[in-house]
Amino acid sequence: MIVLFTDFGPAGPYTGQLQAALAGRAPGVPVIDLISDAPAMAPKPSAYLLAALAGALPDDAIFLCVVDPGVGSGRAPVVVKAGGQVFVGPGNGLFEMVSRLAATRRFWTITWAPETLSASFHGRDLFAPVAAMLAMGDEVPGTETEACPGAQPQWPDDLAEIIYTDHFGNAMTGLRASSLPPEAILAAAGHEFAPAHTFSEAPPGEGLWYENSSGLAELAVNGGRADALGLQIGMAVTL
Repeated sequence: MIVLFTDFGPAGPYTGQLQAALAGRAPGVPVIDLISDAPAMAPKPSAYLLAALAGALPDDAIFLCVVDPGVGSGRAPVVVKAGGQVFVGPGNGLFEMVSRLAATRRFWTITWAPETLSASFHGRDLFAPVAAMLAMGDEVPGTETEACPGAQPQWPDDLAEIIYTDHFGNAMTGLRASSLPPEAILAAAGHEFAPAHTFSEAPPGEGLWYENSSGLAELAVNGGRADALGLQIGMAVTL
């Protein structure tokens, strides 16, 4: 399958244009729109979110990832093989965590180019065709490199920030729950969140943090919205 991870938002033509480009070049290959509201123009929090979500998907999935504020600039287009999964997208740190956490990793700079390449939509014109080629069994159309272009080795293994807020107002952090003491109290935006296994363990209207289905520490309010407390992407989370 080809898995879409983008910051395009739920409205507008961009996700549909990606799907059309893939359908034309890889007919019959399932395309999964995993997320279209990744942190906008923010590769760093998106990198932690991508790593958490990718863990629940098949080992042979091909990820078409577009969080690309530097589109049209000198940043390199890349293919990363992390374990059995393959990631196609911009070399801006977006694949830092999936490659760091994988048992094996390989990197390529994409050298293939389409006849027409929009300066502002490499997702449709460059990354989608390359993802389709790989889904059809073609070799990576690029040059293998020792390190991933745009790598960010200085980023921590766990990011003590909010990286995503979902439809329910819950706020995911870049902290793996397994890295925290079970009794830890987390704080953000002047509010404290006690540990719980389920929402119902906290009194109605009270804040809590729990290990979400992707293994991250997530801030929530039982029966309410954590984002109503002023939580925003990029905000620090403290122990």
